[in-house]
Amino acid sequence: MSRLADKYKKDLKPQLAKTLGLKNLMAAPKVEKVVLNIGIGKATQDKQWIDLATSILGRITGQKAVTTKSRKSISNFKVRKGMVVGAKVTLRGEKMYDFLDRLVNVTIPRLRDFFGLDLKKGFDKHGNYTIGFKEHIVFPEIGMDDLDKIHGLELTVVTSAKNDQDTLELLKVLGFPFKKSKK
Repeated sequence: MSRLADKYKKDLKPQLAKTLGLKNLMAAPKVEKVVLNIGIGKATQDKQWIDLATSILGRITGQKAVTTKSRKSISNFKVRKGMVVGAKVTLRGEKMYDFLDRLVNVTIPRLRDFFGLDLKKGFDKHGNYTIGFKEHIVFPEIGMDDLDKIHGLELTVVTSAKNDQDTLELLKVLGFPFKKSKK
């Protein structure tokens, strides 16, 4: 069992239930999945970007990436229906907790000019939190050979929480560094 999953089940879940005022321990929110997504705008001109994005997501997560296709044609972006426009990976279970552990303890501290995750942005009112990375090179799995084509990616943490406040408490308990609120 991963270090974070074990810690969550034994220590953090009871603490979270107490913080949220829940009587039933099973009602405490949990992380259901983590989705990493790369949108490749340049894929319409250069097919090499698609292979690069899938290999990068594969190295970051340890799982094979799936390409995403456009749902409709948009002439201004030179995109046709069914054209590959991105790649994504969905992590669940053991790999998800391992990834979150590496994210909180290794990747986020490597960000330049980082003062904490924003409390106002990223929440979607349904218990999910999204983080955008401007550069994929902050992940330790990416070597120096991938510096020629730097691009961003989005990471969405999907939780079983019903609102943003419960999601915030869950992520704080898991170790996500949020900015201190100004009062």
